[in-house]
Amino acid sequence: MPSEASVFSGRDVSRVYGHGARRVVAVDRVSFGIQEREIVSLVGQSGCGKTVLGRLLLRLEAPSSGELQYRGRPIAAERDPRAYWRAVQAVFQDPFSAFNQFFPIRSQLRSAFHLLGSKPSRRQMDERVDEALRAVNILPREIEGKYPFELSGGQMQRMLLARIFILRPQVLVADEPTSMVDACSRATILGYLLKLREELDMTIVFVTHDIGLAYYVSDRIFIMHRGQIVEEGHPDRVLAAPESEVTRQLLEDVPAVKRPWLERRRRAVAT
Repeated sequence: MPSEASVFSGRDVSRVYGHGARRVVAVDRVSFGIQEREIVSLVGQSGCGKTVLGRLLLRLEAPSSGELQYRGRPIAAERDPRAYWRAVQAVFQDPFSAFNQFFPIRSQLRSAFHLLGSKPSRRQMDERVDEALRAVNILPREIEGKYPFELSGGQMQRMLLARIFILRPQVLVADEPTSMVDACSRATILGYLLKLREELDMTIVFVTHDIGLAYYVSDRIFIMHRGQIVEEGHPDRVLAAPESEVTRQLLEDVPAVKRPWLERRRRAVAT
């Protein structure tokens, strides 16, 4: 629940689209609190409202009703959204859509500095870009002169994370950042999320349909269904003793290759 120390807090937050027979309630009167340096996962099946809630946190959409705050102030209180986006950044599902295919990767990483309050020199920008690339295990020469379409999905997802290392925001909303990459890249990207939290003292909201991934990275899990948070808690508690039928179904939906590991963890935390 919300508290004075919350980075994000919501009280009866709703997001509704359309009117009358076409009315769709995407987020339905949710209340929550997300604390400093937490990794909180929003977990649910497609259409449950988790991505819409993430967009509300990013100030890409406004609530239809309710109160949504960032560090004790309404999210919309800052007139210039760029000031908010200096503190709250995102990594999206499709990394290619976040980059212009007609400009080199390095120039686009350098353009991230326009969002910051003060712009460093060209040399300082290149040094910081190189530092960010190394932070995600990319040698600067590997992208020199290259365009987005010349890189793999996993490499492009790391470009998004490199941009986060450049901007150093206080909060990251990561919406299905591993869904377009293979298993090896998926584990690498999850490792980078944990590295961002440790190195930059970052708060992370991780949006996913995969409760197994959420268990791996999270301090707390919010289970969403039909726009509502139907269960929340520490991953061990949610895994060992799910209270909601929705949570039990998500655990059943874990791919067979991951299920033995998940079952072992379930038995371990239950004893």
